[in-house]
Amino acid sequence: MLKFVFTLSYVLFAPWVGPMADALPKARLMAWMNGLKWVGALSMLLLWNPIIGFAIVGLGAAAYAPAKYGLITELVPPAQLVRANGWIEVSVVSAALLGVTAGGILVSQTFMTRMGPAAEFLGAGLYAPSILSILLLYAVASLLNWRIPDSGASYPPSPWHPLQLMKDFWKAHVTLWADAEGKLSLGVTTLFWGVAATLQFAVLRWADEVLGLSLDKAAYLQGVVALGIVAGSAIAGRWIPLRWAHRMLPLGIVMGLCLPLVTSMPDLCSTLAMLSLLGAVCGMLVVPMNALLQHRGYVLLSAGRSIAVQGFNENASILVMLAVYAMCTKLEVPIVEVMLAFGLFISLAMVGLCWLDMRHRQPPSQT
Repeated sequence: MLKFVFTLSYVLFAPWVGPMADALPKARLMAWMNGLKWVGALSMLLLWNPIIGFAIVGLGAAAYAPAKYGLITELVPPAQLVRANGWIEVSVVSAALLGVTAGGILVSQTFMTRMGPAAEFLGAGLYAPSILSILLLYAVASLLNWRIPDSGASYPPSPWHPLQLMKDFWKAHVTLWADAEGKLSLGVTTLFWGVAATLQFAVLRWADEVLGLSLDKAAYLQGVVALGIVAGSAIAGRWIPLRWAHRMLPLGIVMGLCLPLVTSMPDLCSTLAMLSLLGAVCGMLVVPMNALLQHRGYVLLSAGRSIAVQGFNENASILVMLAVYAMCTKLEVPIVEVMLAFGLFISLAMVGLCWLDMRHRQPPSQT
């Protein structure tokens, strides 16, 4: 439910956050949205329902994304977009890696037992040190946002009537899907993030049921995947130009085939190696596709609107995939079978996207 509420914000507020990112200085908007996330974390320290807190943080994140990725397309020329996305992905995934590692420590019984009594005067009790750490990080992030330079880009003003915003957003949505390269890159990223978000849960459950790992130790498996993504993103940013983005599509098939291999590994060491390989393949695929999507979106729409359309599709995919995973869990489908099914689905979907790309690039027949 927490993940669902967080992700729902990206879908519900997509028509608004794009125009807002184009209308305001993006770095300033990012600072304000980190402040809003701070409020969401504070609400959990005050013992509000955590669903409310995650909804507030989700709203801040939904508005933050178009500003962040839109700013990249404004500051960086198209030829440097893959490299810029590579470094952004390295920094974002490194932060996620640090978060997973720190999260495993913060929820460990040892940490809470030692640090919890120091914050007993706060309502959150044993969890207060964890939430205070998050509040500190959001405050620092907001201060850093103020140091980001403004790109100077400006766009025509947009009407703020809700119905007109919905119409404009749908038009932008259709425009991006109708473009050959936009459809390809949007299809890949939509599929990738939907499956990736679901597998975060699946890997934790698999580590518990198959490997017998506790939650804090299972979280480190996600960290291994993140390390692989960092490596793959760095490789993509260094050696893959934007014009080669479509050549990375077969990696999606490999990504799907890696999942059955993960479940068949005989020991923890080989599992870690396969998870790191899976992460590297993911990084090499998603970074060029993100760059291609941002470039086409910037050309066809605007920086903020294109990222809002991307966020809407990717997070709608996450909601659908999570619903499927929840249904599998309710039906008590074995976790190994769930991961095999997701791997097969990824591979087949990527085969279809490869076929569409080949058809698009095939020269017209001469009659």
